[in-house]
Amino acid sequence: MTDAERYRTLLDQERSRLTELKGSLTEVTEDVEHEPTGDPSAGGHVADAGSEVFERSRDLSIVQDLDAQLVDVEHAFARIENGTYGTCEACGRPIGAERLDARPAARFCLEDQRGAEREVRVR
Repeated sequence: MTDAERYRTLLDQERSRLTELKGSLTEVTEDVEHEPTGDPSAGGHVADAGSEVFERSRDLSIVQDLDAQLVDVEHAFARIENGTYGTCEACGRPIGAERLDARPAARFCLEDQRGAEREVRVR
């Protein structure tokens, strides 16, 4: 098996895992929408309504993060096709097999990833 085939397999597995997680969250969110709310006029409690809103917001945030990760996976497939997979998008150095094995959709080497995360925290 070539490296490209191995990473395609890892990316396929990651896409399946993320899609399954997203599907399970979407099902839970849809089920919650059909349950009674915390509306006092419907026999619910106001605190329940707040909890439901919080849980829906949290689930939506997780789904958005999963969508972003799926975009990264598709981007990685495109990078395999155009021959740039495994190369840091910021500095052009190799990302490294250990990192790609752990995060097959990685776009940056560890150094540049840390820099990007520091930038996000500062904002």
